[in-house]
Amino acid sequence: MSREEFEDAVRDALDLIPEEIAEQMDNVVVLVEDRPPPGEPDDLLGLYDGVALTERDGWWAAGALPDRITIFREPTLAICDTVEEVVEEVAVTVVHEIAHHFGIDDERLHELGWA
Repeated sequence: MSREEFEDAVRDALDLIPEEIAEQMDNVVVLVEDRPPPGEPDDLLGLYDGVALTERDGWWAAGALPDRITIFREPTLAICDTVEEVVEEVAVTVVHEIAHHFGIDDERLHELGWA
C-alpha cells in the first residue's frame, strides 16, 4: 500500500468519528509517519503525544502547540495481509489514539475492545 493510500485510510478512519465527538477534539493534529520514533517499540501502530482534555486547565491552551496523534504506516502494513485488514487496523488505531486525547487510558480501552 502506497503512502498516499495509507493516508487516505487514515482520513477515512477520521471520517468515521461521530460528529459530536469530532467537534469536542481540541488543538490536535493527526499525522502519518512511516516508523515510530527512536526509543519507541518498532511495532507501535499509533502514538498520542499531548495533554488529554481531562487534564487541561483554563490556562493550558494559551500558546500551546497542538497535541499530536501519529499513525505509523510500516508497523501497520507489517501485521496486515490485505488492504481490508489495513483499513480496519487503521480505524481501530485512530479511535484508540483519539480516546487518549479524551483521557481514556489503555486499561479502559482494553476493557472496551479498542486495544
